[in-house]
Amino acid sequence: MSQCCISGFSWNGEPQGREEKLGKHNAYVAGSGKSGPAILFLHDIFGWKLTNNRLLVDHFAKEVDATVYLPDFFDGEEVDVDTMENEEKRAKFDFQGFMRRNGKEARGPEVFEAARILKQELGHTKVGAIGYCWGGWAAFQMGAKGKNLVDCISVAHPSFLTKEEIDAVDVPVQIIAPEHDFMLTPDLKAYANKKIPELNVEYDYQYFPKLSHGFTVRGDPNDKTQKEGLERAKNAAVTWFATMLHLH
Repeated sequence: MSQCCISGFSWNGEPQGREEKLGKHNAYVAGSGKSGPAILFLHDIFGWKLTNNRLLVDHFAKEVDATVYLPDFFDGEEVDVDTMENEEKRAKFDFQGFMRRNGKEARGPEVFEAARILKQELGHTKVGAIGYCWGGWAAFQMGAKGKNLVDCISVAHPSFLTKEEIDAVDVPVQIIAPEHDFMLTPDLKAYANKKIPELNVEYDYQYFPKLSHGFTVRGDPNDKTQKEGLERAKNAAVTWFATMLHLH
């Protein structure tokens, strides 16, 4: 496993949202909670408590004018945030064991149920999903033909994404792709860029030279290239959701 999955930097800032329940899951929520558009935020391996994730939720809620939900899809299991910058902790982290507990088969149904609740029980008019790293495959699965769970998706350096999941997508798609990514490989990038335009869905591919897997949610804000990249990625997602959830 590449260290990119569990490395990075913590950001400074004080999240302004609130903690609620979304179905059986604890969730961090920002926005009015009214029945307008909603975004389901599918977290990376550091989960729902990571300050970086919560700060992004706050930005999306304000800038997209949507209610944004960040549920805990790891049932309380937490990866120590110090792992990002501590080489010894990264070396000891049991990634395979973590994924056995939190893989697609275990967590997929829970992700789908969260999206169903947003539309059918909470009455949100439109629902988008954004998946970072671990959450990327889940966003694609929610957007598959026949699921009718979300109206659009955005993914940033998705992990464990398959060509079959790309083939099945049936909603507008945005991909935020760093140059260096052991998960979203050059072959998978090329496949998505060939296949998705053939599926008759709107497609936005955002490419980030010199940047690596995880940059959008764990980039170093003190590094000029990374800071500019993570800001551009956030702005691209804001524009995408503002268009797909408000103007369509």
